[in-house]
Parts: sequence; C-alpha cells; structure tokens
Amino acid sequence: MECPKEFDDIRPFYDREFHDKMKVLVKEPRFEHAVRYVLPDVNYDELCQQLLALDNKKDFQLLIMRAFLEGLTKKTTQSLTEGNFEVLDKNKNYTYMSNHRDIILDASFLNLLLIRHGIDTSEIAIGNNLLIFEWISDLVRLNKSFIVKRNVGMRQMLEAARQLSGYIHFAITQKKESVWIAQREGRSKDSDDRTQESLIKMLGLAGNGSLIDNLKEINIVPVSISYEYDPCDYLKAQEFLLKRDNPDFKKTQEDDLHSMEIGLLGYKGRVHFQIAPCINDELDKLGHIEEKSELLAQTLRIIDRGIHLGYKIYPGNYIAYDLLNGVNRFADRYTSEEQLTFTNYLHSQLAKIPNITEEKDKQFLKRCILLMYANPLKNQLIALGQEA
Repeated sequence: MECPKEFDDIRPFYDREFHDKMKVLVKEPRFEHAVRYVLPDVNYDELCQQLLALDNKKDFQLLIMRAFLEGLTKKTTQSLTEGNFEVLDKNKNYTYMSNHRDIILDASFLNLLLIRHGIDTSEIAIGNNLLIFEWISDLVRLNKSFIVKRNVGMRQMLEAARQLSGYIHFAITQKKESVWIAQREGRSKDSDDRTQESLIKMLGLAGNGSLIDNLKEINIVPVSISYEYDPCDYLKAQEFLLKRDNPDFKKTQEDDLHSMEIGLLGYKGRVHFQIAPCINDELDKLGHIEEKSELLAQTLRIIDRGIHLGYKIYPGNYIAYDLLNGVNRFADRYTSEEQLTFTNYLHSQLAKIPNITEEKDKQFLKRCILLMYANPLKNQLIALGQEA
C-alpha cells in the first residue's frame, strides 16, 4: 500500500523502488567497505548478485538480513532468547516500544525474533542524525525503516512531530504494519530507562479522538531488552566523563559510526527480549483523569513499569549493585567465579579508555559502568514494590 505524499521523505522505500535503489547501493564504495568490514570472508560480487535478484523488502529481510543476523548472533552472543511472545496476535499490528541499548541491534534482534515466531517484522524508527551518508539512508529505508527528523528548528519541530505521528498511525491502521520505536531519543547511557514524555505527546498527535484513544489506536507494547554485556559501556562512560568536564561536549558523526561498529561486532553475552502485554487495557483505566499532565505521567508509568518488570537480570547486574553500594545483598545470586569474571570484564573495559591517569577519573568511570549494570536491577526492584 502506498502512502500519502506527505510521508514521502520519511517512509520506507516501496517495493517498486527496491531494485533501482539496490542497483545504486551495491555500486557505492563505502557500502562495499562496510560489508567487507562486517563480513570479512564475504564474496562481494556474489552478494551483489543475490541483492540484485531481489525485488522487495520482505525477501531482503528473510533471505539476506535474517542470515546475517543469525550469523552475528552466533559470533557475538552466547544466546538470543525471548519471552512472552505468545501474547502477540499475528492479526494485529503493534507499536513495539523498548528501552534502547544498541543503535542498530535493538530493532534488528527484535525483528529476527519476530521472524523466528512467524510474525511479520516491524518498521523501524531511526533518527536522521545517524544517517551520516546517503547510502546509509538508502540501506535502512530498503530494510523497512522510516526517518525521525532530529535537530530541526523550533519552528519545524511541531510539523515534524505531526508528520511522524501521522505516519505511525497510518502504518498501523492502513498499511497494517507494526513499528518499533525507542522509548526515548538516543540510548539511555546509564541504563536508567525512562520513557520520554515528548514521545508520548508526539504519538498522541494523530488520530481523531482523545489522547488515550489516539494512543490505543497504535497498540503500544512495552519491550524489555537485556544485554548481559554492553560492548559500548566504556564509550558511554567516556562520554559521561567528557560531559562532566565540558557540559557543551557533543559527539561527532565519527563517534556515532564508531559506536555502531563496536555495538554490532562486540561480544554481548546473553541477550533477552521480553514482551509485555499491550497497554490498552491499562490506558482504559485512566479515563477518569482530566488533567493532561497527570494523564501523561500515568501513561509513562505504565510503559516504564512494563519495561522494568521484563528485564532479564544476569549475575553481573547483581554484582554491580553490590559493588556500587558496598553490600552483599545479592551474594546468593552469583558465585565467586561469576564475580571474578565480571570484575575482570569491568577492568578490561575501563582499560579501553585512553589517557586516564587521575585516580578520581578512574573511579568516576568505574562508577559509571557499575551504574549501567545496576540500574536495571534497581528499577525492577522498584517495579516489584521492593526496596531498591
């Protein structure tokens, strides 16, 4: 199904555009370089022939991307598991809203798991700040991504929000496609995952009803993503240090590319995706609230709680919590061998940060990484009504 013209600059490519866009992409030297970097043993000419034999996004995902992601899973994870996917109705379309750990793989792994379950993949929301080159923009739009306009001026911000909201509602209600979107702009660097109020406001702009009716129309499903190890943890800690010393620090495009590479190819240990039930029933309970700010706050609480309850807690999370707080509260949840493995991992990640000589900086960075691993446990304890 084709979209209204107003979405042309953000929508995924149509299947009728697929072959022509792919013909241009495979001739792009930087695309070839990226493919060879990620797949060092690839026969690039043979891959190009495979790509040019395709004429639609679904075959691209099922025949090319699935094989790539399955291979990446074997190389960079101990396991990729999932829970509660049985609550998904294959005849319904959803807005999968997750915490955000990895620039590329959060949505990609979710789509791989959906394929494994025989469920249609989702379209992926991706910020245009990451589309550093035109070929990257073409590649993601060939892979069922739509564009979120970042860094627009104040005057264009509401217009961009209305366009994005309109597209998401159109995708779900008319195109019958599910979508994935992160719960906030950018990754949560300290893993203290909170849904951004502006995101919910944006999603509620389109539709013909109240805020609650408009949100119910897109069937929001919280998704919890748990990586045992985050390959980018030391990069995130380094960014905290740079921002501490220079509040105006901004990452470069090269920094984003480096994070994509490390996140894609780095070791992640066990990875788990947990699906929470669609929040529509919970939204129905908010009908008595008249104050919009309270309505938004309660909606955020519902989504955050769904995500926090779904975390998979690994030994490293318990160990980080105990180290951070100087306690042995969870000592029965991990072995001395697991503690040694995690502390060795922590030191190896810290050693990747260059030019750190001051002890206070080393301690600051160590605390940053420990927070990243302790916060999911802390938030889950709160969601369970326990002391955190």
